[in-house]
Amino acid sequence: MKLYSDKALAKILDQEIFHQISSVADRLGVECYVVGGYVRDIFLERPSDDIDVVVVGSGIQVAQELKQLLGKRAHLSVFRNFGTAQVKFHEMEVEFVGARKESYSHDSRKPIVEDGTLEDDQNRRDFTINAMAICLNESRFGELVDPFNGIADLEDGIIATPLDPEVTFSDDPLRMMRCIRFATQLNFKIEEETFDALNRMADRIKIVSGERIEVELNKIMMAPHPSIGLEYLQRSGLLQIILPELSALDIVEKRDGKAHKNNFYHTLEVLENVVKAQGSLWLRWGALLHDIGKTRSKRWEPGVGWTFHNHNIIGAKMVPGIFRRLKLPMGMEMKYVQKMVDLHMRPQVIADSEVTDSAVRRLLNDAGDDIDDLMTLCEADITSKNEVRKKFFLENFRMVREKLADLQVKDYKRLLQPVIDGNEIMEMFHLKPSREVGVLKQYLKDAVLDNKVPNEREPLLELLTQKAKQMGLLS
Repeated sequence: MKLYSDKALAKILDQEIFHQISSVADRLGVECYVVGGYVRDIFLERPSDDIDVVVVGSGIQVAQELKQLLGKRAHLSVFRNFGTAQVKFHEMEVEFVGARKESYSHDSRKPIVEDGTLEDDQNRRDFTINAMAICLNESRFGELVDPFNGIADLEDGIIATPLDPEVTFSDDPLRMMRCIRFATQLNFKIEEETFDALNRMADRIKIVSGERIEVELNKIMMAPHPSIGLEYLQRSGLLQIILPELSALDIVEKRDGKAHKNNFYHTLEVLENVVKAQGSLWLRWGALLHDIGKTRSKRWEPGVGWTFHNHNIIGAKMVPGIFRRLKLPMGMEMKYVQKMVDLHMRPQVIADSEVTDSAVRRLLNDAGDDIDDLMTLCEADITSKNEVRKKFFLENFRMVREKLADLQVKDYKRLLQPVIDGNEIMEMFHLKPSREVGVLKQYLKDAVLDNKVPNEREPLLELLTQKAKQMGLLS
């Protein structure tokens, strides 16, 4: 990997904010360093506006003095409980903290914090590529302090811990998720000893809150190739703890010479296909969970082979529990993913037979505004290595899309709701909200969807009266 040259580094540091910090630090007689992700991203040619500065002394004092120097151009926020301060200057946010050392108890991620040296501060960093520091004091301005050779790991594309990885992960188990997240985002390899520690320490993830795990999982999901991280999670044993329903798909059973595919790796392939199609975070979650019900639905049927009947329905019922456990949002996002899982077989069933207007109308009615996303997921789900079969399905999906477009142009969405609603049905037959009202509403809706009658009042009233007599609601 080609990294920034010293000349390019000097150019990035030749900004007013860094020279002003340098001036303040020298006047106060303290050492001052840019650290962590900002330094890493300079060398990866990914400069950002979020800057972390470690002061061997009081970070708050340096921030306050910097605010005085910059005047009205800067905004200062002080967080005394955490010993930090933030200065916003133009588009930049500079976070100041005093150098510190940390110690942990076995049952908590919250460290005991003491003042420390730069060496102490670098020792507590999670990975070598995040442990580099650049001095801002005038006498050493721009000097890289890299005790763990993070530059070499950047060049080699390696994620490794500065100290014993087992201690690093035991102290703060969230670092295991961050390890995999960085490997995924940067397309780096996890160093062998570090990965072995992930395996040994995986159980420690149980003390981390669902909210923290959710943040890291979503960052993995939004990476250019999320399958890298999900495979690392599976191989390390972390996935079995945080998302066992997905981990359970990583199996192939064989009976009478017939084996089903590995649904875990199929899922990763579907997810990558959705990413190629520019899928949103929640469509990616739909792809990740689309076959989640296959473990519970799997059956061996003599003469038929392995079946997964109703896995979409079973999977959709599992989605709320997964979202609740992972602290994912339980509102529209969860319902959207549930819909994707529930309906992902429908376009395939349509494409596998004659593409009729009636079937497409029903699909459009059930998918609503999410129909394009559903079709994207279904197309991504075609991972067959049989090119003839793959071509057949994709061609039929193209026809389904054409039918959908045609029906949407004709504004069928508006027409799919019968002109007689539930309130009128209750009034006509003197009913309270009940199962009977639901049956009558669905009967009218099916009639419209199947094109048995036009969506007009008179023919629907006639149909409704006949059905009500059958149900004993009219004599």
